[in-house]
Amino acid sequence: MARIAGVDLPRDKRVEIGLQYIFCVGATTSKKLLLQASVSPDTRVRDLTDEEVNRLREIIDRDLTVEGDLRRQVGMNIKRLMDIGCYRGIRHRRGMPVRGQRTRTNARTRRGKKHAIGGMRKRVSK
Repeated sequence: MARIAGVDLPRDKRVEIGLQYIFCVGATTSKKLLLQASVSPDTRVRDLTDEEVNRLREIIDRDLTVEGDLRRQVGMNIKRLMDIGCYRGIRHRRGMPVRGQRTRTNARTRRGKKHAIGGMRKRVSK
């Protein structure tokens, strides 16, 4: 089993797809890594040799910030925005969309499930 940057890559997938399980590695980065390491994108993870895995591991360690370090860096950036009290920081603090999306409708992913407001019936006077 190939373990790169603290992540076990799925054995039955192609290397090009398997590398994308690492936080920070997407489709484009995966293709670039495979070119640098001279590994065929069509090989399966289980068919990688130890030498190929080591080459990939070295390139990722040298060139990319991945997994825990990157998550910490992103978290610190968000915390900094919240501490200085800028608009984006306030939106993060309130759990609302940060990048200008509308909130009158939609925004359910960020705001959570709808809650009905109860006890708001009109009283009928006699």
